Amino acid sequence: MTQQPDNAYAAAGVSIEAADRAIDLMKGWVDKARRPEMIGGLGGFAGLFDASALTRYERPLLATSTDGVGTKVAIAQLMDVHDTIGFDLVGMVVDDLVVCGAEPLFMTDYIACGRVVPERIAAIVKGIAEACVVAGCALIGGETAEHPGLLDPDDYDVAGATTGVVEASKLLGPGRVRPGDVVIAMEASGLHSNGYSLVRHVLLERAGWTVDRQVDDFGRTLGEELLEPTRIYAKACLDLADRTETHAMSHVTGGGLAANLERVLPEELSVRIDRSTWTPQPVFDVVRRMGEVSQRDLEATLNCGVGMVSLTAPESVDTAISVLAGHGVRAWVAGEARADADNGGRVLLEGQHPGW
Repeated sequence: MTQQPDNAYAAAGVSIEAADRAIDLMKGWVDKARRPEMIGGLGGFAGLFDASALTRYERPLLATSTDGVGTKVAIAQLMDVHDTIGFDLVGMVVDDLVVCGAEPLFMTDYIACGRVVPERIAAIVKGIAEACVVAGCALIGGETAEHPGLLDPDDYDVAGATTGVVEASKLLGPGRVRPGDVVIAMEASGLHSNGYSLVRHVLLERAGWTVDRQVDDFGRTLGEELLEPTRIYAKACLDLADRTETHAMSHVTGGGLAANLERVLPEELSVRIDRSTWTPQPVFDVVRRMGEVSQRDLEATLNCGVGMVSLTAPESVDTAISVLAGHGVRAWVAGEARADADNGGRVLLEGQHPGW
């Protein structure tokens, strides 16, 4: 029998030493993303969270969400910039939680890569940890998996899951929405993390642009624009729910504004959104013009400048906009819910954006 060399696993493409080095590099960042309820540190088989903290709730409902970043990671890889993609991951999962009024408590991540480059893995985790601080949740654990032969050496993908809690009596959703509720739109930071297959097809493949191309419309390079991190609304939206008569919220992700808002709309109501109330960031118009993409397709794919919306009682609108501004989130009235026997459950986009 032929004896296998001591480094047989490394010869197969998996480096335990590199993984250990990555853990050493990321420990400091994970330590920054803690909550008092978190027990232990990095390295255990499972993350621990002290659930006795939930005894202050009369009827705590646990909420959970999982997601990834999608093909935006291809932009990070092209630019060799890996410490912002974590904001996209955290934004995608925690802001799905807050739409029901749930506070995100903790998060776990999963990174699959073709080859563990310790500095690159640590940079990804750095972004995740910093984003968890912004969202107010703990980064309680994670996994890095090396998949040689399945992924190219410099390829990786990231995913994550988060758990939160909401008092049952404060649960937001369609059952609370009333005729006359006002749609408050919250500005996106840019493309966020949806529709990048379309964006890359239009700008990188069809137009032939490179990520280092300076784009006057953006005032920076194409890569910098496309890598703009997803805005995290968690703390702003929880404050909004606490201080105003807000009945529902919708995170604008894949499918666009109308489709996502319809998910929290009761069947007997419709919403009309007035496009003239905002101008999307230039990147949306550039994709529309360069790709000859119809507005209907664009709005069904990208957020078009609105990353989150709330359905709020009209008497709370001024307070709501002020609360959001206090968190650095620009917001405005974009529409209204109304009883509608013909278009119940639908969101109708009307008018046109200034300059379009």
